[in-house]
Amino acid sequence: MPTDPYAWLEHSLATIHRADWYRSVQTIHGRPGATVVLAGQEVINFASNDYLGLTGDKRLIAAATAAIAEFGTGSTGSRLLSGHRELHRDLEEAIAFTKQTEDALIFSSGYLANLGTITALVGKRDLILSDQYNHSSLKNGAILSGAAVVEYPHCDLAVLKIQLMQRQNYRRCLILTDTVFSMDGDLCPLPALLDLADEFSCMLLVDEAHATGVLGKTGAGCVEHFGCTGKQLIQVGTLSKALGSLGGYVAGSSALIDFLQNRAPTWIYTTGLSPADTAAALAAIKIVQQEPQRRAQLWQNVHYLKKLLQQLPNLKLLPSESPILCFQLPSATDALKTGKQLRDAGIFAPAIRPPTVPTSRIRISLMATHEAAHIDKLVAVLKDISSLVRF
Repeated sequence: MPTDPYAWLEHSLATIHRADWYRSVQTIHGRPGATVVLAGQEVINFASNDYLGLTGDKRLIAAATAAIAEFGTGSTGSRLLSGHRELHRDLEEAIAFTKQTEDALIFSSGYLANLGTITALVGKRDLILSDQYNHSSLKNGAILSGAAVVEYPHCDLAVLKIQLMQRQNYRRCLILTDTVFSMDGDLCPLPALLDLADEFSCMLLVDEAHATGVLGKTGAGCVEHFGCTGKQLIQVGTLSKALGSLGGYVAGSSALIDFLQNRAPTWIYTTGLSPADTAAALAAIKIVQQEPQRRAQLWQNVHYLKKLLQQLPNLKLLPSESPILCFQLPSATDALKTGKQLRDAGIFAPAIRPPTVPTSRIRISLMATHEAAHIDKLVAVLKDISSLVRF
């Protein structure tokens, strides 16, 4: 008798449940913001990557609505075939101006930007050196490229340099790193990475997903924050976090962008970004440039929360230089329990568990639209439950 080829799925799900790794979606009602309605309960939202609070901004909504009225709801095809619109080029020029690069290229998501760029740049005769804590899109792009992939311990430049000494055995070498590590909140040592890339004649690709709009004097990201604007590197990012829209981008030299338009499969064979998303992102970039007070308010909130958390010495806070603050817990069970206690008290701050991260934690992300009262309540709830959970 033939066996059921899908029977393994139920066994695998059972294993996921036993390990407390099971995940399911949670429905948010209405517009996103500092407070949201989650499954009928109003909660303070510390789970969003909408760092500047632009997702519900009336100007982005108006820009998206106007773009739909003029261009329709979709791009109808890949940009090389039939999907290119004036808006796409306007957005790419705005990103290149923000990043101070020669050109830029937008993708339908940040994940696709990483997959397409990495697989276009390197192949079977090449080497990729990747930070251990990199985002899934960087890791999977590396695997799909067919290159030899070696991870280095998180931000460990001494080990990375040893690995680079083997670089001569390969045709090309590409170093991959997030600039802001999304599940920890710390930053990569970008100036030193650039020095190593130069010393060993390597390409360097940085993912600015959680830095764009947040870090740097003008909100251009970690590259600007570290004073590395104009250096030779590849910048990838997303339009879906601080910029409040959807999509991804690559910014760099004009030769790089021209090459990707001819070799990046996730750009060539994907329908162009929708007019609404494109227009919303373009409006967001203008707001980031014209309203630095939003970014200033975000950082004021970050410093205020950090100051209050110092009063809770039991919390094992991870080092952070971003609006992402995480505290570790001994197990996935403890993380789920703490997340539920926070939720019951009106705080939405998710439990992050393996395999996403090596150790379980609660992840708190701040927004410019959080009020002091929101932060005060978070700290008060954490103080109440700290006596009930092993931190």
